[in-house]
Amino acid sequence: MVIVLEMLNDTLMFNLSHEDSTGSLLPIPGLSRTTHSLVAVCLGCILVLGSLYNSLVLLIFVRFDTIRTPINMILLNISVSDLLVCIFGTPFSFAASVSGGWLIGQQGCKWYGFCNSLFGIVSLVSLSILSYERYLTVLKCTKADVSNYRKAWICIVGSWIYSLFWTLPPLFGWSRYSLESSGITCSVMWHSNSTNNVSYIVCLFLFCLVLPLFIMIFCYGHIIRVIREMCRINLTTAQKRERRLLSMVICMVTCYLLCWMPYGLVSLVTTFGKPGMITPTVSIVPSILAKSSTVFNPLIYIFMNKQFYRCFVSLLKCKAVPHDNDIAYTSRLSKDIQPGEKSKIHSSNLHSHKAEMDKDTASSFEKKCKLTVVVYYSDYK
Repeated sequence: MVIVLEMLNDTLMFNLSHEDSTGSLLPIPGLSRTTHSLVAVCLGCILVLGSLYNSLVLLIFVRFDTIRTPINMILLNISVSDLLVCIFGTPFSFAASVSGGWLIGQQGCKWYGFCNSLFGIVSLVSLSILSYERYLTVLKCTKADVSNYRKAWICIVGSWIYSLFWTLPPLFGWSRYSLESSGITCSVMWHSNSTNNVSYIVCLFLFCLVLPLFIMIFCYGHIIRVIREMCRINLTTAQKRERRLLSMVICMVTCYLLCWMPYGLVSLVTTFGKPGMITPTVSIVPSILAKSSTVFNPLIYIFMNKQFYRCFVSLLKCKAVPHDNDIAYTSRLSKDIQPGEKSKIHSSNLHSHKAEMDKDTASSFEKKCKLTVVVYYSDYK
């Protein structure tokens, strides 16, 4: 009985305080009861919808083998990390907002911060890998091999190792995970300005947010430039398919950054700004936005990717995926057509346009045709 009372007392003291740069406890202002209620509603919706949508994506992968392509495995990796956030992160924040305080003590706070940081970085790194794959396929004329899963698994395992490399240090003394000022979430100790803590935060910001963001901007910037040059040419089915795919990925990246960028900026202001500059109410908004990314990604998969959408409709109707002759045809081409034969296809496609285009335009169009055919052989349908 005495041990239980001591544990309850430790949890209460942890809820009423946080640590400054010297490790001493400071009082937490906390949130009002009304704010706690609003946060609980938001987190409850995110918990239910995020779990439902990501579970649905996993079910689609299990149910339909046509969707289990190497590149789609990276999308699956994002969905798995989002679902893990819904399992190991959001429920504890929801419970804390309902009860008005953190419930699982300092050790629970430490592992909560570690898990959420780990899964969030995995998603961001996976998105940057996806953007680089599109860059290689579209601009470097690299053919996507629909039967080679080794490269996809290397990327997936690499994303987890990279994330572990940056999220394990706080468990061993380089910075630490602690309760945020809102009192219902835990993360890196942003409010400490010690050299040990600031050095970790700077590295985390540069290598886990800025670097992946730079890769995405670089890759998609070049892809968009190529697609804009194609606008004056009539779009073929393959080009339209590529533009739909590009819209899906850009929308996914944009939503992710809109969810996580406010959290990163507020965290930096908390670290380098004046003490008390970020109130608990202000700090909880970016945290909710960050968790909402687990809801948006699966929605983008289903409604902006025709392959996922067909599988989703078939799942609801308890039917097999409708046979797509066009997809089957392009799949055969990707395996059977040799480089010499591809060049003949490019020349044939170009011939029908020569009557309408001068020599310079034809040369430009030939380059675009080559890019389009390469994209058409990718494993995206």
